[in-house]
Amino acid sequence: MSVHRARPARGSPALLLAVFWLGLLAGVSFLATPVKFAAPGLSLPVALEVGRVTFGLFSKVEWGLAALLCAAVLTGRLGAGATLPALLAAGIVALQALWLLPVLDARVGEIAAGAAPSASRHHGIYVALEAAKALLLILAALAALRPREAR
Repeated sequence: MSVHRARPARGSPALLLAVFWLGLLAGVSFLATPVKFAAPGLSLPVALEVGRVTFGLFSKVEWGLAALLCAAVLTGRLGAGATLPALLAAGIVALQALWLLPVLDARVGEIAAGAAPSASRHHGIYVALEAAKALLLILAALAALRPREAR
């Protein structure tokens, strides 16, 4: 008769990646970006261009983090509790990078050229997806904290 004990997954790569990614997401999307638009000396076209460059680079970083997090949960001994949120967060990264960022970049280009593009829901969708991604990363981290069966 074997006795299985649960042990915490505190040092798991999935936990570390989810928390690291969540910190970057909070810093870039929910702190630095809104503050940039509150700076009185920064014109709208310049603020938008800074945002375009920032989110372009951040998107590349997120591709890497998404790949690492998915690899960590798919090859580790974590249950589906961490796998589903990690895969969904990676899906959001793909949706943002392949669809939303190009649309938003085009709008920034129009504004920089002096045009006034018509109203769009794309920015609101992007913000909602950032919030969903943050929630999914929290769920992945919490799932990675749960004890796992000793093997």
